Amino acid sequence: MSARPLTITAAAALQALVAAAIAAAGCYAFAGTVLGRAADAGSAVPLAVFALLAAAAAGYCAWGLFLLRDWARTPAVLTHVFVLVVAYYMFTSGQYAVSAVMAAAAAAGLALVFAPSTTATLFPDGGARHGGSDAGE
Repeated sequence: MSARPLTITAAAALQALVAAAIAAAGCYAFAGTVLGRAADAGSAVPLAVFALLAAAAAGYCAWGLFLLRDWARTPAVLTHVFVLVVAYYMFTSGQYAVSAVMAAAAAAGLALVFAPSTTATLFPDGGARHGGSDAGE
Protein backbone atom coordinates (compact mmCIF):
# COMPACT_ATOMS: atom_id res chain seq x y z
CA MET A 1 0.00 0.00 0.00
CA SER A 2 1.11 3.55 -0.61
CA ALA A 3 1.85 6.28 1.91
CA ARG A 4 -0.98 7.54 4.07
CA PRO A 5 -2.64 10.64 2.56
CA LEU A 6 -3.91 13.44 4.76
CA THR A 7 -7.51 12.51 3.96
CA ILE A 8 -7.17 9.11 5.64
CA THR A 9 -5.47 10.58 8.69
CA ALA A 10 -8.24 13.18 8.99
CA ALA A 11 -10.94 10.54 8.43
CA ALA A 12 -9.43 8.35 11.16
CA ALA A 13 -9.21 11.32 13.53
CA LEU A 14 -12.82 12.30 12.85
CA GLN A 15 -13.95 8.69 13.30
CA ALA A 16 -12.08 8.60 16.64
CA LEU A 17 -13.78 11.85 17.66
CA VAL A 18 -17.19 10.35 16.88
CA ALA A 19 -16.24 7.27 18.92
CA ALA A 20 -15.26 9.50 21.84
CA ALA A 21 -18.56 11.38 21.61
CA ILE A 22 -20.51 8.11 21.62
CA ALA A 23 -18.50 6.93 24.64
CA ALA A 24 -19.17 10.20 26.45
CA ALA A 25 -22.90 9.85 25.79
CA GLY A 26 -22.82 6.28 27.10
CA CYS A 27 -20.95 7.32 30.24
CA TYR A 28 -23.38 10.19 30.77
CA ALA A 29 -26.36 7.84 30.50
CA PHE A 30 -24.73 5.34 32.85
CA ALA A 31 -23.84 8.03 35.39
CA GLY A 32 -27.39 9.37 35.28
CA THR A 33 -28.68 5.88 35.98
CA VAL A 34 -26.29 5.30 38.89
CA LEU A 35 -27.20 8.69 40.38
CA GLY A 36 -30.90 7.90 40.14
CA ARG A 37 -31.76 10.47 37.46
CA ALA A 38 -32.91 7.97 34.82
CA ALA A 39 -36.66 7.71 34.33
CA ASP A 40 -36.36 3.97 33.61
CA ALA A 41 -33.18 2.30 34.85
CA GLY A 42 -34.21 -0.94 33.17
CA SER A 43 -33.75 0.60 29.74
CA ALA A 44 -31.05 3.16 30.62
CA VAL A 45 -28.42 0.58 31.57
CA PRO A 46 -28.68 -1.46 28.33
CA LEU A 47 -28.65 1.81 26.36
CA ALA A 48 -25.45 2.89 28.11
CA VAL A 49 -23.84 -0.51 27.53
CA PHE A 50 -24.88 -0.42 23.85
CA ALA A 51 -23.41 3.08 23.48
CA LEU A 52 -20.11 1.97 25.00
CA LEU A 53 -19.95 -1.06 22.70
CA ALA A 54 -20.76 1.16 19.70
CA ALA A 55 -17.99 3.54 20.77
CA ALA A 56 -15.54 0.65 20.93
CA ALA A 57 -16.56 -0.48 17.44
CA ALA A 58 -16.25 3.04 16.03
CA GLY A 59 -12.86 3.41 17.69
CA TYR A 60 -11.69 0.11 16.21
CA CYS A 61 -12.85 1.35 12.81
CA ALA A 62 -10.83 4.56 13.31
CA TRP A 63 -7.77 2.45 14.09
CA GLY A 64 -8.42 0.38 10.97
CA LEU A 65 -8.56 3.52 8.83
CA PHE A 66 -5.33 4.77 10.39
CA LEU A 67 -3.65 1.44 9.56
CA LEU A 68 -4.93 1.68 5.96
CA ARG A 69 -7.25 -1.32 6.22
CA ASP A 70 -9.75 -1.35 3.35
CA TRP A 71 -12.45 -3.02 5.47
CA ALA A 72 -12.64 0.06 7.72
CA ARG A 73 -14.24 2.30 5.10
CA THR A 74 -17.68 0.65 5.13
CA PRO A 75 -18.25 0.91 8.90
CA ALA A 76 -16.94 4.49 8.79
CA VAL A 77 -19.52 5.34 6.12
CA LEU A 78 -22.27 3.70 8.17
CA THR A 79 -21.18 5.57 11.30
CA HIS A 80 -21.44 8.91 9.51
CA VAL A 81 -24.81 8.03 7.98
CA PHE A 82 -26.10 7.21 11.48
CA VAL A 83 -24.72 10.54 12.73
CA LEU A 84 -26.70 12.26 9.95
CA VAL A 85 -29.86 10.49 11.11
CA VAL A 86 -29.30 11.62 14.70
CA ALA A 87 -28.56 15.15 13.45
CA TYR A 88 -31.93 15.17 11.68
CA TYR A 89 -33.74 14.22 14.87
CA MET A 90 -31.81 16.82 16.84
CA PHE A 91 -32.94 19.38 14.25
CA THR A 92 -36.59 18.34 14.51
CA SER A 93 -36.39 18.64 18.31
CA GLY A 94 -35.19 22.24 18.06
CA GLN A 95 -31.53 21.66 18.92
CA TYR A 96 -30.25 23.46 15.86
CA ALA A 97 -26.65 24.12 16.92
CA VAL A 98 -26.02 20.50 17.93
CA SER A 99 -27.68 19.33 14.73
CA ALA A 100 -25.52 21.61 12.58
CA VAL A 101 -22.28 20.43 14.22
CA MET A 102 -23.28 16.78 13.86
CA ALA A 103 -24.32 17.20 10.23
CA ALA A 104 -21.11 19.05 9.38
CA ALA A 105 -18.98 16.37 11.04
CA ALA A 106 -20.85 13.59 9.23
CA ALA A 107 -20.58 15.35 5.87
CA ALA A 108 -16.86 15.93 6.41
CA GLY A 109 -16.37 12.30 7.39
CA LEU A 110 -18.17 11.07 4.30
CA ALA A 111 -16.19 13.42 2.08
CA LEU A 112 -12.92 12.22 3.62
CA VAL A 113 -13.61 8.50 3.26
CA PHE A 114 -14.84 8.92 -0.32
CA ALA A 115 -12.01 11.27 -1.35
CA PRO A 116 -10.12 10.03 -4.42
CA SER A 117 -6.83 9.84 -2.51
CA THR A 118 -8.47 7.73 0.21
CA THR A 119 -10.00 5.38 -2.34
CA ALA A 120 -6.74 5.06 -4.27
CA THR A 121 -4.81 4.22 -1.10
CA LEU A 122 -7.30 1.79 0.41
CA PHE A 123 -8.06 0.09 -2.92
CA PRO A 124 -4.88 0.34 -5.02
CA ASP A 125 -6.11 -2.29 -7.49
CA GLY A 126 -9.26 -0.28 -8.22
CA GLY A 127 -11.44 -2.56 -6.13
CA ALA A 128 -11.14 -5.49 -8.55
CA ARG A 129 -10.68 -8.02 -5.76
CA HIS A 130 -13.81 -6.65 -4.10
CA GLY A 131 -16.06 -7.01 -7.12
CA GLY A 132 -15.00 -3.79 -8.82
CA SER A 133 -14.55 -3.23 -12.53
CA ASP A 134 -12.06 -5.32 -14.47
CA ALA A 135 -12.39 -3.14 -17.58
CA GLY A 136 -8.66 -2.39 -17.71
CA GLU A 137 -7.69 -6.09 -17.88
